[in-house]
Amino acid sequence: MKILIDNGHGAETRGKRSPDGRLLEYLENRIIAQGIVDALTARGLDASLLVPEETDISLPERCRRVNEWCRQLDSQNVILISIHCNAAGHGDRWLSARGWCAYTTPGPTGADALATALYNAAKAHLPGMRLRTDYTDGDPDQEAAFYLLRHTICPAVLTENLFMDNHEDCDFLLSKEGQQSLVDLHIDGIISYLGV
Repeated sequence: MKILIDNGHGAETRGKRSPDGRLLEYLENRIIAQGIVDALTARGLDASLLVPEETDISLPERCRRVNEWCRQLDSQNVILISIHCNAAGHGDRWLSARGWCAYTTPGPTGADALATALYNAAKAHLPGMRLRTDYTDGDPDQEAAFYLLRHTICPAVLTENLFMDNHEDCDFLLSKEGQQSLVDLHIDGIISYLGV
């Protein structure tokens, strides 16, 4: 199984930062994504970054990269997780929204089981934190027609790892403990999904 970890956004992406500028989403995403890849590789799994570049690679190019792996290995032998930080506003002030969530595309998909495994891991690694869920279709993931999820042909999940415009979430995201919790969450979710 090829595990692709997408670290959303690039160094030049406008906005995408905490109101005080301490947290830059592109950098936070890369810290978490690299930690996930390193830990999975250390366990003997085939994991790699979808975007090793610091620049913001376009969504069509990201999808092309994923789908190339799917063509080489068969789409059932590839999974994608795209790492992001959430925001309730435009980065100009602190807000109260908090929590962690995962997105799949609308309707039943092959990604639902992966998202559920990540939610189960989030319960263990983010105790006391809000998990943002939507059980209207029987599973916890939220659903949206995000480009990267719609245009890739393997199970694909986008995680929103807390809110960078919430003081408490931001402090947690910037801490080594917080970053390790998010890395461990993804590792445990992936391992549970793969059954290894």
